[in-house]
Amino acid sequence: MKKLARVLALAGAFLSADALAWGNDGHRAVGAIADQLLKGSNAQKQVAALLLPGESLESVANWADCVKGTYCGPQTPEMVAYVGANPKHSEYHYTDIPFQESHYHDGAVGSAGDDIVQTLKQAIAVLQGKTDPALNPHRFTKRQALLLITHMTGDIHQPLHVGAAYVGKDGKFVVPQKHDDIDTVNIFDARGGNNLLLDDEKLAAFSANLIPPGEAKPLPPGVVKSPTRPFHSYWDSTVVDYAMRRIGTRTPEQFAQAVIASKPAVPANSGDPASWPYQWADDALIASKIAYADVTPGKITPQVGRKGETYYTWGIEVPANYPVPSSALAKTQLIKGGYHLAALLQAIWP
Repeated sequence: MKKLARVLALAGAFLSADALAWGNDGHRAVGAIADQLLKGSNAQKQVAALLLPGESLESVANWADCVKGTYCGPQTPEMVAYVGANPKHSEYHYTDIPFQESHYHDGAVGSAGDDIVQTLKQAIAVLQGKTDPALNPHRFTKRQALLLITHMTGDIHQPLHVGAAYVGKDGKFVVPQKHDDIDTVNIFDARGGNNLLLDDEKLAAFSANLIPPGEAKPLPPGVVKSPTRPFHSYWDSTVVDYAMRRIGTRTPEQFAQAVIASKPAVPANSGDPASWPYQWADDALIASKIAYADVTPGKITPQVGRKGETYYTWGIEVPANYPVPSSALAKTQLIKGGYHLAALLQAIWP
């Protein structure tokens, strides 16, 4: 029911056409960074053995989102088989830990057995060659594990894919203490920020004075421009566009080259790679606190989905300078995603 409610929320009139984690360019940027960092390594050879001719981590980085529909083109037999064997695959991409928390742990409020931390842990075990069925309940192949890790290492570094907002009946962000507290009476789930709506005109006015201009992107046929933008969509795509513009790059490959040339200081992970998704989730919770800093929810508004179901949205206010710190954070998280993906693959295949 939780996933259904999220889908219904996205099906509203405010749905952005690019409401995918980090968007196409963000995921490709993570893959492109890893591609460049792995050049000449044994990990690069092992990756190439699992990819098809002409594929790279950059080119397959959106595969796990593309299986959700036909917006990347017709479904391939490989995609159809994966979806058929993984009916809950859309739930693998996120977890919903209250953003005020400091740590992800198994069974925490907002976590789930098929969430992003658990899925990454399982995919890592597959690439490590572990054959215990308990470690691979979805029976991922090694190629599927690589495709999922490439995508979800990006996902888990997107702050709103880990840190979730819950809104109390008084209109303030709250921390539910148990799953049953989220009852749509006293505490509401903002669905990963999808039900928190930015005023698009106001946001455009803010960014016009702070972000270098970019190329206009026409809406796809049949899509009507909405006056609002889901906060989650802003973090998926808008901040990536802003981050690229601020360093003068237009493509994921250019972005990867520029950030690697800057020699960023990226914190290394420690211990068994199977524990790294937990470390990444904790880091994303830190980032989500920054993402939600000074964000203020407004009046609750009931909405009706296409099938008559009721869900709730809130207009939100953000500081006038929000495009600057949010795009800076997005750049940092994209860099971490690319460097951590490369480090993970090198740890698996030294």
